[in-house]
Amino acid sequence: MAKKIKKKKKPVRKKPTAKKKKSATKKAAKRATKKTRPAKKKISLAKVQKAAKPIGRVIHFYNHIGVAIVKFNVNTRAGTPLRFKGATTDFADTPKSMQHDHKTVAIAPKGKQIGVKVKKRVREGDFVYKSE
Repeated sequence: MAKKIKKKKKPVRKKPTAKKKKSATKKAAKRATKKTRPAKKKISLAKVQKAAKPIGRVIHFYNHIGVAIVKFNVNTRAGTPLRFKGATTDFADTPKSMQHDHKTVAIAPKGKQIGVKVKKRVREGDFVYKSE
């Protein structure tokens, strides 16, 4: 028995129709009804607040004693209010003690890794900002 093979029909293509051109009066009417944007207000430089630059970065966190190891980019005094900010961290704290090699320091020198007692958990890579 021979099987009958069905031939697929080719889709009928429609010829593209020419688009009608809009008249000049319709174009002018459309332009007249368009909304114009209001002029931008100029903001004085005093009102624009510059983005705060980080003064340090968390290198490590010891959870059991609540101490963050921070590498500071600038000299920082103990008692300076700091803001810890990261992907899941955002809080302010005023560290009362800072230590370097188990010795208390009054000023954290630039480029040194300093142990800072914090009240909440911080994560490696969180930025440290000067808070006010």
